[in-house]
Order: sequence, then structure tokens, then C-alpha cells
Amino acid sequence: MKFYSTNNKNKFYSLREAVVKGLPEDKGLFMPAYFPPLENKFLDDANGLSFSETSLHTAKTLLGDSIGEPVLERIIRDAFDFDLPLKQITDNIYVLELFHGPTLAFKDFGARFMAGLMEHYVQDSARKLTILVATSGDTGGAVANAFYGKEGIEVIILYPEGKVSGLQEKQLTTYGRNITALKVSGTFDDCQRLVKAAFNDQTVAAKWWLSSANSINIARLIPQSFYYVYGWSRLASSGKKTVFSVPSGNFGNLTAGLFAWKMGVPVSRFVASTNVNDIVPQYLISGNYRPKPSMQTLSNAMDVGDPSNFARLQDIFKGDVSAMTDTISGFACNDRMTSNAIKEVSSRYGYLPDPHGAVAFLGLQDYLEKNKRDINGIFLETAHPAKFAETVEKITGTRIVLPEPLARLENQTGNSVPMSTSFDDFKAFLMSCTS
Repeated sequence: MKFYSTNNKNKFYSLREAVVKGLPEDKGLFMPAYFPPLENKFLDDANGLSFSETSLHTAKTLLGDSIGEPVLERIIRDAFDFDLPLKQITDNIYVLELFHGPTLAFKDFGARFMAGLMEHYVQDSARKLTILVATSGDTGGAVANAFYGKEGIEVIILYPEGKVSGLQEKQLTTYGRNITALKVSGTFDDCQRLVKAAFNDQTVAAKWWLSSANSINIARLIPQSFYYVYGWSRLASSGKKTVFSVPSGNFGNLTAGLFAWKMGVPVSRFVASTNVNDIVPQYLISGNYRPKPSMQTLSNAMDVGDPSNFARLQDIFKGDVSAMTDTISGFACNDRMTSNAIKEVSSRYGYLPDPHGAVAFLGLQDYLEKNKRDINGIFLETAHPAKFAETVEKITGTRIVLPEPLARLENQTGNSVPMSTSFDDFKAFLMSCTS
């Protein structure tokens, strides 16, 4: 499999180049040169396969001979050593729990797979690889955990000061060694802008061997496509159409679902469920893409005002908004609606979602109410509610017992470096460090 930039479809890159570079030189995003179809026999038999088996077959189909099967099998085995339950909420609503990895967030899928790939690619290099990553919450913790102690790799995480939960911040700042956290006095969009600017600065690029671990890196999206195949397969025998509702911020998760769809997984529709940062739902209505400063919400990981992966959405649908709306529905809600959904799902159905899962539930519920058809709906629960314990407890009045990975963080002290939103300051920090 070769990869091209969304800004230039005539130049191709290997998997190694796409993963290690993170971003093409032309400021686009890497995309697969094509989407090879999954065989009908595999789709027919997928319900009887484990998640690791499903993932390995999907990865082999997509990547071809880009990486040896023994290496790919080892990376997948090591990355996905946790459960992936699909639970029934109502007659036709299911939740796919993506938070059973070590940092209790769906970002573990992409981060651990990417860490395995990158470690494989740098093992024979005399030069150190430095990963820059902006986070609005869970990405940073997953990346820190996945790359902690990896030989030949350093990680610098940028997060917005005061805009991640206390436990999320500790997941970013308590590792040390090859993990450095920068506390940026701005929004996630500022963090993302600084990372992109560093990649595009020739002086920084000359000193550092840089890569990214955000969903702008294709290695994050490839493994996230696997759980769409798996989730669809669990319900395929029902004969009903399948709809996925995806809590969406930077739109990497939804783009990964579209990868699976392009490979032939018969998903009927995706619901792009957002909070008030509703840039893509508004685009689906108007056909005009209007980024804006992000607003802080209860579902903080989705507080993105200019989603990076919109370029990939545009590429998949060739810039045709009508083609996009044939496959994607938009939904947006405010914090009051999110709070009410947490209470309703908890009290009525006995399931406690986190704020992001609550947004996805609302998006799915809205779609099913407008489309009275024989449909199975799956909403993605992307983080354990304990990661937002203070918020969820206040809404429900019920105390959440912290899982062990979070409980052990409570008494730890994090370390971070204050950083302004100025690229000059960020560049000065990078240039002062030892490459």
C-alpha cells in the first residue's frame, strides 16, 4: 500500500514514510492510495472471529506487503490485549465500549498500534525520533502510556491549561523519562496550531526528526477502523442495517469508520455527533466550511473549532457535500442536553455513559427517531465515566468508584512546562532542548 497527500495525489509514500513523517511536506494529510475490499467470505465469517483476528485480517488487506505479517501480528497482539464489549441498551440501541485499554479511552487503540509500528521503524536508526502531539484530553494520556520507555523515541505533549479534567492532566504529566508535557495557556486549537507550525518550520525540522501522534497521523486511524468492522460483525446476523453514532471533535474516529466503509463493511450511515463545536454538522447543512474558535464544554475532548481530519473527509467524498450527506448525518447538542442524556441513560437504562458517549447516544437517538426503519444503532463510548467523575457524579448524584489505573493517580504529582500560545516561544523551547 502506498499513501498520497490530500494536497497532491501524484506523489506516493511508503507506509514507513507516512507513519514516521506524520505530515507530508505540502501540509496535507496522508491517505491510502486506494481501499482494497474485504472479501465477502471474511465479512460472512467475521462474527466468529476475535477482535485480534478481525484486526489482523483488516490490516493485512489494507496494508498488503507494506509490512511483514509476523511483525504486524505481533504489533496487533501486543496493542490489543484488552476487551471490546458490545452491550445492548434497548431493542435497537447498542454501545461499543472502547475504554478498556490501559488509559481507559479509545485513544489506546491508535496509540498502542502506532507505538508498535514506530518502534519497529526506528529500531535500526542512530537518530532519535521526537513525537509532537496536541491533546484535548485523552489522546495525550494514551500516547504517553503507549510510548513510555520506548527506545529511541521522545514525546512532547501540548495540552490546554484548565481545559482537561484533573485525572486527564495527571495521565499526561506523571510519566517523566521520555515524556514531556507542555501546559499551553490557550485552547486545543492553539495546541494543534503550534504542532502544525513546528512541522512546517525549516529550522525546527533541520534539528529534529519529527513525527505526530495526533489523528493527523495515518497510523492512528488505521487501527481505529478495526473496531468498526468488529462492531458491525457482532450484529450482522440480525439482517438489520447498522448505523454508527460517533462522538466527534477532530473527526479522526469518524474518518476511521469511513475507511472500514470504503473497504466494503456495509455500514448504512454514520452520525457525526458533536457538542456546540458543530462545524461539520453545519457544513452538512450549508455546504460551507466555517471554522471558528472552539468553545469549552462538558465533552472536552470534542472541543475542536477547526477539525484537522476534515481534509480527509473532503478527500473521501471528492469535495461533494451531497455525497457526504448520503453517508453522514450531523447532530449537535449543548451541555444541558448532554447532562440530561447522562441522567436518562443512567436512570432509564441502567447504563452510565461519560459526556462523550452521552453526545453519541443523543445523536443516535435523534437519527432513529427521524428514521423509523429496521435499524441497529451502535454508539461509541470512548472513555470511562470515571475519567469525568466530578462532572458525572454532580449530574447523577451517584459516586463513581475509580478503576485502579485512575485510583493510583490520585496521590501522584504531575510535572508540566508552562507554554504561551506564541509559536516563537514554542520554537525557542524546542531549539533549547537536546535533539
